[in-house]
Amino acid sequence: MSATTDLAGESERDASVVTRFAPSPTGFLHLGGARTALFNLLFARHHGGKFLLRIEDTDRARSTQPAIDAILSGLKWLGLDWDGDAVFQFERAARHAEVAEAMLASGNAYRCYLTPEELAQMRTEAEAAKKPLRIRSPWRDKVPNDPGAPHVIRLKAPLDGAVTIHDRVQGEVTVQNAELDDLVLLRSDGTPTYMLAVVVDDHDMGVTHVIRGDDHLNNAFRQLPIYRAMGWPEPVYAHIPLIHGADGAKLSKRHGAVGIEAYRDELGILPEALDNYLLRLGWGHGDAEIISREQAIEWFDLGAVGKSASRFDLKKLEHLNGHYIREADDARLAGLVAARLGRSDDAATLNLLTRAMPALKPRAANLNELTDGTAFLFATRPLVIDDAARGLLEGEAPALLSQLHSALDAVHNWDTEALEDAVRRVAETAGVKLGQVAQPLRAALTGRKTSPGIFDVLALLGRDESLARIADQMR
Repeated sequence: MSATTDLAGESERDASVVTRFAPSPTGFLHLGGARTALFNLLFARHHGGKFLLRIEDTDRARSTQPAIDAILSGLKWLGLDWDGDAVFQFERAARHAEVAEAMLASGNAYRCYLTPEELAQMRTEAEAAKKPLRIRSPWRDKVPNDPGAPHVIRLKAPLDGAVTIHDRVQGEVTVQNAELDDLVLLRSDGTPTYMLAVVVDDHDMGVTHVIRGDDHLNNAFRQLPIYRAMGWPEPVYAHIPLIHGADGAKLSKRHGAVGIEAYRDELGILPEALDNYLLRLGWGHGDAEIISREQAIEWFDLGAVGKSASRFDLKKLEHLNGHYIREADDARLAGLVAARLGRSDDAATLNLLTRAMPALKPRAANLNELTDGTAFLFATRPLVIDDAARGLLEGEAPALLSQLHSALDAVHNWDTEALEDAVRRVAETAGVKLGQVAQPLRAALTGRKTSPGIFDVLALLGRDESLARIADQMR
């Protein structure tokens, strides 16, 4: 069954809301795209409607399968689950051409025989006059001598009056029709242009609300004449301001404008944290900062979307991520860390990591820090002592470690309460503060100056490994 046939049954509109996310697979799924998808999903779910996905792969030279895979993977990771199967725009080229021919037959489009040289001349003249190029072809009302000559099909755009869009985010926006041109619908090789394909697909998919970045606002004025030429219902538009860097400049790689997979794989961000952060980039509900998916669906509305560009701040994202790490299930975090360690299939490792999470996760802002914090659990003797910790093992430290070894060796119940009692007694006997005992003990057990609570470290390492590590530093 063709894509056109698949969509035919959905072309009749009903009262329910239908939104869509329509990425071009010419690169990764970036922050702006992910936020657009999130807003579309939340609006649809809030109204009990549908959220659809369309892959706009008509640019065959730049569209790639790895990019498609990355987009689908990123959406699934973020929990942005669409309804039904993804629609691939390229597969619907015959349907797009059919609409162009219908517009030609109704007099709303025309065959344009302008040559490349004539177009180049028009472009040169526009540049010389410092005016934008707006094509009003002489073929608009002209009959060709040779209809079979190379040509494109152009929209016969209105010449007079104005078009007003009541945008749900931007408000009322008006453009004079004289500022629009007769855009190409079908190229000379018969392939559809983006402008035509988007309108046809949105109509056939039953899209009621087009929620997208405000860099597409001008496109809306160029696309509306197609709806009107075909007598189709017009969608409600909502154009969302773009995301900028913390410095106010357009978001770029130096600000962190990388693919969603980089936030997952390289930065160690949890999907719920990124969801929450993207939600708050340009939308808000009172003073609420921590917002679950369920709350977002309940609260989301377009009226609360701001008109100004949002600013991306990686530190704020990591701060939010730290909250979600602390709230996350220990077994889930253990699985994520085990995967980063290459130990996903080791049941003993997963069990140890699960037990360690309550001690590790309060100190971590991302999965990288969480994974790094587990290093002491898997270190082999003799431990490599880092530079910051080496000084803690000098002077009186070996003598204190010897006393600690004896006191801990006598502990029968190897739990944090008994271990803390033993260490405190050593400090009292030596006439020093607890920290003066805990610091060399930490260095001996982990090879580092910082770690989770020292009694948690002892409990996680177990009696034999703890005593052996202490003994290594007594000499």
